[in-house]
Amino acid sequence: MVTYTDTSGHRSGVVDWLVQRSTAVILFAYFAFLAYVFAGGVTFAQWSSLFDQVWMKVFTSLAAVSLAAHAWIGMWGVFTDYLTERLLGPKGNTMRGLMQAVTTLSLIIFVAWSVQIVWL
Repeated sequence: MVTYTDTSGHRSGVVDWLVQRSTAVILFAYFAFLAYVFAGGVTFAQWSSLFDQVWMKVFTSLAAVSLAAHAWIGMWGVFTDYLTERLLGPKGNTMRGLMQAVTTLSLIIFVAWSVQIVWL
């Protein structure tokens, strides 16, 4: 069992690893369910009746939040590995901050839009 204690306020890589894996499981379950339900084709009436149910709206919202969290952790890893001062010179840290801000804004918009589509 992995235990982690940090009094400095920094996050553990174990937390990111667990979030990445759990969101992957949620996304797999969501898309596997959709593939199973609609394997033989789908009409608008079938699609609409499924997404009118509250449990499906919750499942879809959970999948959207999972996708955003999964994407954020993956992109954060890429940005911190490759957008650095060592690799890009003095503009590397600025570029990383800008890309993280753009990614964060994009993911917030994605989640808000998906919630609006599913619930309204």
